[in-house]
Amino acid sequence: MDAQRVLNHVLTEIDKLRQDQESFLNAGRAGDFPEYRHICGIIRGLGHAEQLVSNLVQKLESYEDE
Repeated sequence: MDAQRVLNHVLTEIDKLRQDQESFLNAGRAGDFPEYRHICGIIRGLGHAEQLVSNLVQKLESYEDE
């Protein structure tokens, strides 16, 4: 399995985790404001991780094009 396929799989998994957390909030399941803030932090962190992996995929693609 090449690196690009692995990273794309990681992106898919990050997206699933983010969607799960967003669904949790959208359903109003946060018990209180601290829990809401915690879930928002998780979503924010997953967004950062997704961006980092996406940037790495782009760098790999441009490296392979050279």
